[in-house]
Amino acid sequence: MNAGQAIGPPASVPATAAFTQADAETAVESLGDLADAWKHQDCAKVGHLTTWVENTLGGRVCEAARSARSTASGRAVPDTSWGSGVGRYRDPEFLVPGTAATDDEDGAWFAVLARRPEPAYFVFVRSEGRWRLGAGPIPLIGPAPKRADEVGNVDDEPDVAVRAKLVPTRYVTFLTDPAGVSGVKFASGDPMRGLLTELVRAPGRVRPDRLSVDVRIEGSPRALALPDGSALVFHALRLVHAQEPGPGRSTLAHPRYAAGDVRAFTGKSGPRSITAEELVLVATKVSKNNRLTTVALRRTLADIAQSKPM
Repeated sequence: MNAGQAIGPPASVPATAAFTQADAETAVESLGDLADAWKHQDCAKVGHLTTWVENTLGGRVCEAARSARSTASGRAVPDTSWGSGVGRYRDPEFLVPGTAATDDEDGAWFAVLARRPEPAYFVFVRSEGRWRLGAGPIPLIGPAPKRADEVGNVDDEPDVAVRAKLVPTRYVTFLTDPAGVSGVKFASGDPMRGLLTELVRAPGRVRPDRLSVDVRIEGSPRALALPDGSALVFHALRLVHAQEPGPGRSTLAHPRYAAGDVRAFTGKSGPRSITAEELVLVATKVSKNNRLTTVALRRTLADIAQSKPM
């Protein structure tokens, strides 16, 4: 999906009066401009080309990267490689819900599965009269699925719509319920099980520092109905880590985040207490029998701020 690349034959996108092949091409080709904006830390341009989750990241992360440009050595601080790399994706498959094919107003959306160089999902949203990147890349965890012959609007299938709408809430329930009393489950090997273990163990690993962890829903999910009665849901979670020194200490004993990242976001080398936020972009398949499977995921540091003691 490099700028200027041919997207494919017109039949690859459902053509209607409101949503055409030209719309898809314009949206996807904008990834080249977005990659250039990230490369040069042009934060205003990043904001212009993004919405939803990517716009949230494009604010504080871009500003922190720009302020750290003169001091960072080796790796980028903070990591913005996902942004500067969006222009390299290609071989797109378009996944268009009914709302995008019939509605040219703000809020319409469609998804893309880019199959090379590594499979990843992108979500484009119509905002302020133009198509912008809302989420992506969201790298697939396993092999790319077979090309979808048909996807639909979950609102046309009430049972599917209910299951899809509850997906983010069920993720939060799982990640804040280490005892498992809620009944929300993920199969062995699903990254959510590893994330739950990490969140449970995190406070113990920073002792004598004190650490609180909160999991929140970021924005509203967007979902596609699949032919087998399942749904593909794109959503995001916000992980909030508040860390402060233990009793009798004035500095953190075990800072959770690298000094370079803390300095880039806060402008300070060692604030006494910090609140750090990460965004987790997720693509989830919720089956006909309501089973959750995480099929794609990206986790990105979104902000670090100096905070008041807990």
